[in-house]
Amino acid sequence: MPIARFPNLSRRRWSRLAWRVLTVAALAALPFAVLVRGSVMLYASYGWPSWLALLLAGTAMLLVIAAYGAWLVRRLTGRMRLVLVTKWVAAPLVVGFCGHALLFLSRANVQAGPLQSEYHATHPLLRIALSTVILANGDLVVTDLSRIHADYARMGLPAFDATLHYPQRDGWVHAVDLRTSGRNEIANRLVQLYFRLMGFRTLRHVGTADHLHVELPVR
Repeated sequence: MPIARFPNLSRRRWSRLAWRVLTVAALAALPFAVLVRGSVMLYASYGWPSWLALLLAGTAMLLVIAAYGAWLVRRLTGRMRLVLVTKWVAAPLVVGFCGHALLFLSRANVQAGPLQSEYHATHPLLRIALSTVILANGDLVVTDLSRIHADYARMGLPAFDATLHYPQRDGWVHAVDLRTSGRNEIANRLVQLYFRLMGFRTLRHVGTADHLHVELPVR
């Protein structure tokens, strides 16, 4: 009898471990989901201005992180330090992440140098979403951001006047292309699923090469 119990006990332990890992992963992802999905929802579904949507979603992210920190401090010290954690932990983390996401795209995550200069012309909500997924998938590579009409002839493709790679009426580029060739297919599918869940439109297709096209609808 004892011998027969060991496999069941082992499975139960692995199940508990897997559940704990998934719980930690979900809790870690929640603040970023609040930031990205919240800002896209406010912008696309409720018509909020981009920066106001980002500000409100960033505030919600700050509150989630502050709640995590206050809970942890209370577990360790027995005291609730919500204001202190908000001021010295949550606020710097949120401001630092958003500022970095809006201003900086690593050279390691772009196919060509000029794309870094084009990054600032990309819609801020798309920049936030892109930087968030790069945290979890550091080898993600951006292959295209903004275009002009002549780029299609250079690539040997017919011109597409409705593309969101062109600057739109709000002045922002609303599309980005991501490399899929040479990458793990499961990772490609997860990246596509992430953008869809966050409220973006995606299309896996071949232009000059297999890639994932991601776009934020123009409001």
